[in-house]
Amino acid sequence: MKKLLTFSLFLAFFAGIEFSAKSQADSIVNLCAKYLKAPYISDGQEYKALLNGDEVAEFKATFYGGTIYRISACSGTTEGNLVFSIYDQNRTLLFTNKDYKNSPYWDFKFTATMDCIIEAQLDVNGPTSGFAILLIGFKE
Repeated sequence: MKKLLTFSLFLAFFAGIEFSAKSQADSIVNLCAKYLKAPYISDGQEYKALLNGDEVAEFKATFYGGTIYRISACSGTTEGNLVFSIYDQNRTLLFTNKDYKNSPYWDFKFTATMDCIIEAQLDVNGPTSGFAILLIGFKE
């Protein structure tokens, strides 16, 4: 009986942690989503990573030529905590929001279809850990 009670408390503890983490990530998604209003339509995905210190999250995306895209990037409850950079397949830097005061979103138009690598990391002057959330939308 004592083992069952201990196991039940153990499960309840980790379920609570998971619920809290999911709730925090959902609130950050909502912060990012405010930048994907009409005329932008979300691609339907949420790119998420939990970062600590100088860790870098890597996401892959295909962008189609002639389409205008918006990337929204958030971490925490304030804007400007997340640095994101877009590279082509050869790791040539195409864009970084670091050059624009860590803007929480940016619009792009690709002239040709290309596969890209998007890296995200916390700003060194910001929080030491947190969720990195990226949303990608395209213009109607």
